[in-house]
Amino acid sequence: MVGDVEIAGAKNAALPILAAAAMTDETVYIENIPDVRDVNILLETMRGIGVAVKRNDRHSVMLNAGNVHNLIVEDEGSKKIRGSYYLLGAFLGKYKQTEVVLPGGCDIGCRAIDQHIKGFRALGAEVVIEHGLVKVRAQHLHGEHIYMDRVSVGATINIMMAAALADGMTIIENCAKEPHVVDVANFLNSCGANIKGAGTDVIRIRGVARLHGTEYTIIPDQIEAGTFMFAAAVTKGDVTVKNVIPKHLESVTAKLLEIGCEVEEADDCVRVVASKPPLHTQVRTLPYPGFPTDMQPQITVALALAKGTSIVTESIFENRFKYVDELTRMGAEIRVEGGDTAIIDGVAKYTGASITAPDLRGGAALVIAALAAEGFSTVEDIKYVERGYEDFHIKLQGLGAQIELVETDKDIQKFKLKVG
Repeated sequence: MVGDVEIAGAKNAALPILAAAAMTDETVYIENIPDVRDVNILLETMRGIGVAVKRNDRHSVMLNAGNVHNLIVEDEGSKKIRGSYYLLGAFLGKYKQTEVVLPGGCDIGCRAIDQHIKGFRALGAEVVIEHGLVKVRAQHLHGEHIYMDRVSVGATINIMMAAALADGMTIIENCAKEPHVVDVANFLNSCGANIKGAGTDVIRIRGVARLHGTEYTIIPDQIEAGTFMFAAAVTKGDVTVKNVIPKHLESVTAKLLEIGCEVEEADDCVRVVASKPPLHTQVRTLPYPGFPTDMQPQITVALALAKGTSIVTESIFENRFKYVDELTRMGAEIRVEGGDTAIIDGVAKYTGASITAPDLRGGAALVIAALAAEGFSTVEDIKYVERGYEDFHIKLQGLGAQIELVETDKDIQKFKLKVG
């Protein structure tokens, strides 16, 4: 694959920022929204409870939450995505109460909300789980010193949102440092919040009485960028990913260099050139700034084509190797031990096969593998990939990939005839 690709706004920043936009009664204007399923479902959920939502164009939206009429969020859409749980922190802060359906999303292992609950209770809220709903209520929210038992992006953001409208100072220790945590803090500050330290181990939040409207632009999606960077590595390509923040991609860049790719950085773009087969290595997923769990399937697809033996250790989610069975259908030699370690013996090539996307990132990785495979492949359940990648197949086509989104067996036959 050869060419340039534009990276969309970060899904993992957009979801909490949209929820946080409901914390003020004034109008909020947000740009660089990715047009992906999870974001669109959350916007529909918010519209359903009374938030005025106006799409100015595909990538910008105006929201006004001055007439929210329902603090119980349990529609079918919100059950399907994890991002709906950000309304817990947002509405607990603003209204001191809400009920939100337990979150869905990809089945990649236990993503308990115990740290969210611990934080809400520390701020003075009562929390119960009944009938599939998380119910939070507080007479009064007060600042507190909270030490997170483990690093959790979702809990850090949810506690930060609630604390932004609590009385006094909240200190969150051992918090997540991901770029989207920083982006949510910057958004809240642009609405009048007083949050310091986002991006470090300790966040300090001095509560304010109210938030106001703002205009804000969401950061680029580091995971989408990393996916295209590894697509270059897997297909021996030359790809420039544009509209990125190279600093956010350092752990990905380091591994690409390690496996033998050339990487060139500029102010807002990164070029990856892969002229030879990848080298074997070892990788362990870690919270930011470590190697992202959301990039684990993509690097595994690359390492399965490397000479020698590689080891990939998953330390964040315990069920993230579901895609491996599908990859072995294409000729990969991978064995998963203990549920958290993949031992990979590199093969010379993949061969085309009919495979199924098990989740968002695993699905994207399988598409990349199919592009490098000899012969035709079909990837089913592509709806998972559409949860987090905007125009994935169109962007790949722009890099020279022979790929099409199809609905029927007849469409598949047409595609095969077209590409020969």
